[in-house]
Amino acid sequence: MIHLGASRSWQAGPVILIDPPMVESRGRLWSHLASDTSYDELHAFARAVGLPERGFDRDHYDVPEEWYAAVVTAGARPVSSRELVARLVTAGLRRRKGQAFS
Repeated sequence: MIHLGASRSWQAGPVILIDPPMVESRGRLWSHLASDTSYDELHAFARAVGLPERGFDRDHYDVPEEWYAAVVTAGARPVSSRELVARLVTAGLRRRKGQAFS
């Protein structure tokens, strides 16, 4: 359940990014939610909007299409998938499959 009444203004805080819901899996379309600042900020935002921890996958959260608009309203910045990955790489936060966590 999305909690839009979160007291923290994410617009003034870290940049949380979300790409369009274009990845098909399990009969749904999915977006990716990431931070170009830190995993701590990403996890805090995810908690604030009610994303379950099980949605975290290496360096992003998977967000179902029906949550997209509410997550953007809560402060996530819409970007292309290409930009999201580029910003993760630039920030040193990109984790590929099989890559060890450091």
